[in-house]
Amino acid sequence: MSRTAMGTGPAFDRRTLLRYAGLVGATAAFSSTLAACGGPASTNKTGSSTDSLTAVIGYGNNQSWDPLQTASAFSMAAILHSYESLVEGDPVTRAPFPGLAKALPADVSGTSIKFELREGAKWHDGQPVTADDVVFTYARALDAKENVLIHSFFAQWLQDVKKVDDHTVEFVLKFPFPYALQRIQICKILPKHVYENNWPLAAGGKVVGSGPYKVTEQAPLSHTSFEKFADYNGPRPAAYQKMLWKSIVDSAPRVAAISGAKPDAQIVENIPAANAGQLRKAGRTVEFADGGNNLYLMFNTAHAPFDDKRVRQALHYAIDKKKMIDIGLRGTGTAGTSFINPKLPQSQPASQSFTYEPAKAKQLLAEAGVSNLKISLSTTNTSLVLDCVKVIKEGWDAIGVETTLDSQDTKALFSKLDNGNDFQVVSTTNNPMQFGNDPDLLIRYYYDAQSLMMTKYARWNNADTQALLGLQNQAAAEPDETKRNGLYKQLLDLISEQAVIYPIVFTQLGTAWDATAITGVRAQGYPGIYLNQAKPV
Repeated sequence: MSRTAMGTGPAFDRRTLLRYAGLVGATAAFSSTLAACGGPASTNKTGSSTDSLTAVIGYGNNQSWDPLQTASAFSMAAILHSYESLVEGDPVTRAPFPGLAKALPADVSGTSIKFELREGAKWHDGQPVTADDVVFTYARALDAKENVLIHSFFAQWLQDVKKVDDHTVEFVLKFPFPYALQRIQICKILPKHVYENNWPLAAGGKVVGSGPYKVTEQAPLSHTSFEKFADYNGPRPAAYQKMLWKSIVDSAPRVAAISGAKPDAQIVENIPAANAGQLRKAGRTVEFADGGNNLYLMFNTAHAPFDDKRVRQALHYAIDKKKMIDIGLRGTGTAGTSFINPKLPQSQPASQSFTYEPAKAKQLLAEAGVSNLKISLSTTNTSLVLDCVKVIKEGWDAIGVETTLDSQDTKALFSKLDNGNDFQVVSTTNNPMQFGNDPDLLIRYYYDAQSLMMTKYARWNNADTQALLGLQNQAAAEPDETKRNGLYKQLLDLISEQAVIYPIVFTQLGTAWDATAITGVRAQGYPGIYLNQAKPV
C-alpha cells in the first residue's frame, strides 16, 4: 500500500482502510520494537493450565492498533479486550451495558446525554481514567481534519462531548439519535497522557487501555500476548491470567491448531465450511453465524453502460445465487434479497430481490439497448471469492455477456482503485458489522457523502445519489420507530433499484472451540473473537 497505517498526516487516507475490514491480514507492518513489552517473540505458548488460553485469529496482527482508525480484524478483536467504551455491548446483539460509564442513562430521547465514569477505573499504567480522557478521545473522533476511521459514524448526529466535572461528561446531540448507545460502543476511550500528540504510538502497536487484559507482547504476523489486568474493576473481569493469540492467515494450519486429541488452541475463528465436519468428528464445537460479511458487485457508473441501472439490475438477475451458495460457500450462506442480510432483524425485503431470472436479465439489457457486452470483472483472489466468481462468469456468459475474470491480490486491487484506475465491475467481500449492526451504520458504511466506495470507486454522484443520501439522513433522524422502519424500507428499495454497490450473497463465519476446555464463547457474524465472557472448564 502507498499509505502507512501509522501516519496521521493528510496523505494518510483513513477511509480507505475501512474498506479492508475483514478482508486480509497483511498490510503496512508495524514495528515490534514500539510494541514489545514482554518476552521474546519465540515465546508462543501459554501452557496447558486453566489459567491460560491460546486462540487463533485468521488475520494479521501487523496493521494499525489505533482504536479510532483501525479496520484490522485482529486489532479490533484485541481492542475489545484491552480498551473500553463508555458503553459496551453484547458481541452479537450489541445490547448495551455500562463500560467505563457507571450506569446507562435513563433517557436517551433528547439532545443531551450525561455519563458518570466508573469509580476507580484505571489505565494499564496505573493512572486514573478521567473525564479529560473522554473529551480528548471524542475531540479527535469528531475532528473533520483528523478524519479518523470512525468519524462518519458520529459526525452526522453528535455535536460535542463536554466535561461536566472530573468524572462526568455530557454528549450534545444535533438531534435525538435512536442508535446513540450502540454507536458509543464503537469509540474506545484512550488515555490523554499517553497518546496526546503521539498517535503513531497507538497505530504502531502500543496498547494502554482500561480493559480486563493488558497487551504484553507484539510479534507481527506471529502472535500477540496478553495478561490479566489486576486493577480492572469493570463488569467483565479477565478469567485467564494469560492469553496468547496467534495470527495464522492460512486456513490449513488454522484448522490444524484446533484438531486432534490435544489441540494447540482452545478456540479458532475463520473456520472454512469445508472443514466443519472433520472438526465435529474430532469432538470440537463448530458454529457458523450470520452477519454482514458479503460478496458484492460494485459498478463503475462513469463507465457506460454501467451508468444505466437496468444494466446493473440485469447482471444481478443473471447470477444463480443458489449455485453460488452450494458450490462457493459449501451451503453456509444466504442470498442477498436485501442490502442488509435477510437473516438479521434489521433487514427488510427489497423491491428488487434479484432471484435467478436469465430471461429477465436479457430483457433488461434489451430495454437498455445493450448488446455484445464484454466485461472485465475485477476480483480478489481469496479462495472464497474465486469459487464464487466462477458462478458469476457462468451466468453472465449464458446471457451473452462475454466475461473475463481479472483476479488479483486484495492489496493490489484496492491500490489500483485508490489511484483512480479505470475498471468496469468489481466483486469482492466486505463486512461492516464489526463496527456495529444498526441499519444506518450497515448502509452508511457503503453509501455516505464521504464514502470512497461510492464517490471514488463507483463514481456515483447524481440526482439519484442525493435522493438516496437524503432519505438515509431522514431515516436516521426519525424518532418514531414505526415511521423510521418505513423510511428504511423505502431506502432498501431504492438501494436495490439503483444496485450500484449491492450484495450477491451473505457468507456465514465459522468458529470452532474445544468445549471440554472453554465455555462462554459464541460464533459471531464478523471477524474475530470475544473472550470477555469466556471461562475455562
